Amino acid sequence: MTPVRLEALLTGPMQPLGPRAVPSGIAKAQVAGPILLRKTGFEGDAQGDTLRHGGPEKAVHHYPMDHYAAWQSDVGPQPLLDYPGAFGENISTLGITEEDVAIGDVFEIGTAQIEISQGRQPCWKLNERFGLADTAKRVQWTGRTGWYYRVLEEGIVGPGDRLTLVHRHSPEWTVERVWHLFYVDTLNRDELARLADVERLAEGWREHALRRLRSNTVEDWASRLSGDRVKTSG
Repeated sequence: MTPVRLEALLTGPMQPLGPRAVPSGIAKAQVAGPILLRKTGFEGDAQGDTLRHGGPEKAVHHYPMDHYAAWQSDVGPQPLLDYPGAFGENISTLGITEEDVAIGDVFEIGTAQIEISQGRQPCWKLNERFGLADTAKRVQWTGRTGWYYRVLEEGIVGPGDRLTLVHRHSPEWTVERVWHLFYVDTLNRDELARLADVERLAEGWREHALRRLRSNTVEDWASRLSGDRVKTSG
């Protein structure tokens, strides 16, 4: 895989999101210079819900800018899509998407080293971000989800750095393949068993596959996608 230059490097503080003013770090801005990447994410980056966002297995969110044209076609004029950061990503690139990268792919970026841990599981905060009630559903059904990294080696990363692939643990398990199993071919038991054995997959997603195998049912996505059960700040 050819090294890919960052289109943008983004971070953001926690701030109120949408009409319900729910605390969130999804609104990120481009940084002008090099910043420190720690095991739990970039310096200056925040998450409003640390139970479901951030942490060592979701320290860095990567979203391909390659998808922006398709989103503009799908949802029409949307100011958020005029620049990187619409989906709360830390890393924006052109040239690689979910079909190109796999669980356990290790990259060097700046002086840091990062590894793909899982795809993104979209939630209702994207609805608030875009002002469209079905944004999270659209992200899930299209497979244009982006993905997360864990940080293997902390270091300094700059907005003009390149993402360079240095090792692949499970190249057959692309982010797209995992998405297809979780959201399309949802009860393929053979595939679920294979996925549960992928060593470098985030532990939460391995357990996710095992729960389906044990129950032979697909979990309810409604609350995650709609946010109906979420309490407002008031």
